[in-house]
Amino acid sequence: MFMKKMFMALISFALLPLLFSCKASEPEPTVIKGIHTVLEGKQFEYDGKTVEIMEFLSFSCHTCYDFEKSIPVIKGNFPKKITWKFVPVYWGRNGSSKPGEAYLLAEEAGKGEEMKKALFNAKMVQKKNIADLDVLESIGNEIGLGPDFGSRLRAGDKASGVQENLKMAAAYKIEETPTLIIAGNIATNPHAVDHNIDAFRDNVITILKSILTKE
Repeated sequence: MFMKKMFMALISFALLPLLFSCKASEPEPTVIKGIHTVLEGKQFEYDGKTVEIMEFLSFSCHTCYDFEKSIPVIKGNFPKKITWKFVPVYWGRNGSSKPGEAYLLAEEAGKGEEMKKALFNAKMVQKKNIADLDVLESIGNEIGLGPDFGSRLRAGDKASGVQENLKMAAAYKIEETPTLIIAGNIATNPHAVDHNIDAFRDNVITILKSILTKE
């Protein structure tokens, strides 16, 4: 019995370096810097190469329009390491789903970025009513969408898509636009920095650095 205990003890001692080696090889959890909220029930998603950013935005939101100029700056800090997805929503009973529908139709045709810029320009610069179907059809023509764009928009082909965006916004607890969801469960918006767009841009860069680089 004594010899058996001695044998087990020797085996355990021999395995200690292996156990410590396995433990040391486990990746350390990512420490996220910057002002943010970690969403309960949502998973952190990072494949070691690229990070997805989902931006919940409204084309009637002045802060979303102001934030547009920051997006190339953020992307430029992390070339080819970010995928950016725009999720258009609208607020209140008097809001219109039509600008979001127009964006989804354009995105499907490979002209999402052109439509986004045109919608913001029409609303913020030209002061047009972007809920008006004639205005939206005109924008579609300007950016080179086909003749079926207007008919599909009027038929509500993407109405369900905008409703899905609203459900997604509720699931991510989106309370204002723009709100970014980074790597699946990290939420941040300009409210955290008193709606200072430059500070918000820098905060997003800080969050991304903590994920994408070893500091």
